[in-house]
Amino acid sequence: MKKKYDTFADFYPFYLSQHQDVICRRLHFIGSALILLLIVWVVMTQYWSALIAIPLLGYGFAWVGHFFFEKNRPATFTYPIYSLIGDWVMFKDMITGKIKL
Repeated sequence: MKKKYDTFADFYPFYLSQHQDVICRRLHFIGSALILLLIVWVVMTQYWSALIAIPLLGYGFAWVGHFFFEKNRPATFTYPIYSLIGDWVMFKDMITGKIKL
């Protein structure tokens, strides 16, 4: 039986355990950074339909990292909301140097 996480604080250590490979983390970082750049570009150009690319950028880079480098199943499949939050907390932690990029 899979552990059920009641809080994000309980989930985040598990999330980090699924991101031990530096290439996987870097791919997550690239995908998240591209999402932010896309959002800025969309706001500047008003080309709102481009927002449809957000899942492709976010999940595309992350899943390549998991399937080919980390060799595990993305937490998104079991914990979609906590995993999404984890992506952005890990992104922040990488920017601030708390987690090696």
